[in-house]
Amino acid sequence: MEKYEKLEKVGEGTYGKVYKARVAATGQLVALKKTRLEMDEEGIPPTALREISLLRLLSASLYVVRLLSVEQVTKPCGKTVLYLVFEFLDTDLKKFVDGFRKGPSPRPLPTQVVKSFLYQLCKGTAHCHGHGVLHRDLKPQNLLIDKEKGVLKIADLGLSRAFTVPMKSYTHEIVTLWYRAPEVLLGATHYSTGVDIWSIGCIFAEMVRKQALFPGDSELQQLLHIFRLLGTPNEEKWPGVCALRDWHDYPQWKPQHLSRAVPTLEPEGLDLLGVN
Repeated sequence: MEKYEKLEKVGEGTYGKVYKARVAATGQLVALKKTRLEMDEEGIPPTALREISLLRLLSASLYVVRLLSVEQVTKPCGKTVLYLVFEFLDTDLKKFVDGFRKGPSPRPLPTQVVKSFLYQLCKGTAHCHGHGVLHRDLKPQNLLIDKEKGVLKIADLGLSRAFTVPMKSYTHEIVTLWYRAPEVLLGATHYSTGVDIWSIGCIFAEMVRKQALFPGDSELQQLLHIFRLLGTPNEEKWPGVCALRDWHDYPQWKPQHLSRAVPTLEPEGLDLLGVN
């Protein structure tokens, strides 16, 4: 990896550590993702192969982080480590929102910024879905921001997978808890693009509120947060919900108006956020 100078560790993705680095020959800043799994006699780990193939498929979009190259490094012990080289963006949406929430003069995110970031997030997600790919882990930490240009890009496709029609059975343990759709929390293994759309709604509300919409600390608490605001589902509103693996007799709450959770959001925004 002589061609790259590591500058600092900037995060940890689903499957590996991420470093800010500089290309020695050009000075260009890049992000290096070192995959957790080392290559063995069988070659590149399937998780890395999946992410590489998905990134190559999706990188045509302005709203998905661009994969620049893939590097193999052989360690002195003979093991080969895989690095993914991405374009570098200087922050993520969580840090960006925290900058408005914390400090001596907390203030709301400008409406135009919220609209722009939401638009870019929807465009990037639509691009993924249009190519048959679910992200499955959309959260503010996985949305990279170029502050100077006002650009948002979707990153960390470590949990992504191609989806098909009819839907296949997928794993239950996906998506950071606060952004996890109720069908997944209730144990559904057949799900589709709705899991990403739910995450987008949570992120939208968080940009306006400057704090998480449903900050549960367990799957049960997460469901209760959701039901308190949106109402406890039943077979009439959600056919088949009682047959889901983790369904129980939950407290019965009536739906609240979304303005209680996001009081500063204008009516058009509440309509967009609303669940039908």
